[in-house]
Amino acid sequence: MSDRDGFGRDDDGLDGDLGRGDEFDDSDLGDDDANPLADLSPFADGSEGTNLDDDSDFELEDAEYQDDADRVYEELLARIGEAAPQPRLEATRRAVELLGDPQRTYPIVHVTGTNGKTSTSRITESILRAYGLRTGLMTSPHLRRVNERIMIDGLPISNRALAANWADIRPFIDMVDAELIAGSEEPLTFFEALTVLAFASFADAPVDVAVIEVGMGGEWDSTNVGDGQVAVFTPIALDHTQRLGSTVAEIARTKSGIIKPVAAVVSASQTPDALAELERAAELTESTLAVEGTGFELESSSVAIGGQVISVRGLAGTYRDLFLPLFGDHQGHNAALAIAAVESFLGAGTQPLVGDVLAEGLATATSPGRLQIIGTEPTVIVDAAHNPHGAAALAAALKTYFTFDEIVVVLGVLQDKDARGIIAALAPVTTRFHATQSQSDRAVAYDDLAGLVLEATHDDATYQYESVTQAMQDARAWAAEAPRRAVVVTGSITLVGEAIELAAAEKWKP
Repeated sequence: MSDRDGFGRDDDGLDGDLGRGDEFDDSDLGDDDANPLADLSPFADGSEGTNLDDDSDFELEDAEYQDDADRVYEELLARIGEAAPQPRLEATRRAVELLGDPQRTYPIVHVTGTNGKTSTSRITESILRAYGLRTGLMTSPHLRRVNERIMIDGLPISNRALAANWADIRPFIDMVDAELIAGSEEPLTFFEALTVLAFASFADAPVDVAVIEVGMGGEWDSTNVGDGQVAVFTPIALDHTQRLGSTVAEIARTKSGIIKPVAAVVSASQTPDALAELERAAELTESTLAVEGTGFELESSSVAIGGQVISVRGLAGTYRDLFLPLFGDHQGHNAALAIAAVESFLGAGTQPLVGDVLAEGLATATSPGRLQIIGTEPTVIVDAAHNPHGAAALAAALKTYFTFDEIVVVLGVLQDKDARGIIAALAPVTTRFHATQSQSDRAVAYDDLAGLVLEATHDDATYQYESVTQAMQDARAWAAEAPRRAVVVTGSITLVGEAIELAAAEKWKP
């Protein structure tokens, strides 16, 4: 086992200390009169959306509000973190009630499961947006900026809107905090406060429909204060067992809590015990349930340049030869699930989707951090697989969609994850592992992780690095020594985020 430690860490990681300045309020917002682009702002008349256009001068204006957005993030970080969610809904419900229940001003597609939640949510949102609907999308966690978690019309919420909406809701957040503390409870957590901010931001936009990804579980997840007209279940497997249950059935029971009365429920193929829980919940709520394999299915998938071509039998129609710019058979299944979700939302599962519109929605779908190529010469791929099920899907995709002879995996895992299971799933397709750790305070120590790799492989395949940067540099150097070698970065979303930042800074991809 080779040791490459001692190089230190970058200071711009996802979980790095941003500092603790003064608390944010609306007086901290930039001065419009001093801003030469203020009159171009989409917020100038108080009635236009809360987002920025991709190729507009608004990006320059948005930079004026970066400090404001950073202060919002600092205040969120000062709260109880996402690793310790509170199993309660009352606190979030109280906050949104004080705000006038913004989550009731638009319909919701609610997405839960163990793997594939973010990709399914993003594909669903992309199809709905192709139909001309103004969309909101809440996913978690983020890769580079917290703005990514609150998307409006396909783009991260702007710094100015993030800060302005936080200033609007913070008095109510403070009020709920005070009530909770008086009752000997913890104040609103990071995710609870973020959920309130997302629901308020979507109402402010306003959006026509919001696609909401559950943070953890379902029944007591803070997003469950919203009532999903459509409840979507990706594959359910063991994860977060300390909080959700030690069996797939227990986890499925918790996740089934997002099913609301008379909802349309669509589900990926599930194990029999997980499916039984979904069937029970659907029956109790008088909801309809469509399951992959019977209600709808991915009929075929073939490898294509830049992704795959799929054919799907939906709830109301069959859609053939659709290009999906995402790698992996699992993404084809995610797309089939998203199609069924949109059919359920737009036509109660009885009206076929418009072919050209669906094709556009799929062709423009993205899922950053999921089998995403961030470097060429050599090829560097990042994937957010953080449990054995996700790692197995990654390994299968690497064999099917790519033609690499040798792969080096840069691996970093968080403490509450099954590191042994992840390593076992990846080992058959991996030539060598570079064990490292992200800047998250929950990261498994790089030398401990290397020990687990060594148990599953051998000395010549195991290398350890305290520095992510050095792990990446050595991996890229090794991959560049021979053709058909590649670097794969995986194990945790925090590590993937750091790799994306490094790739952008060093321009690994033209």
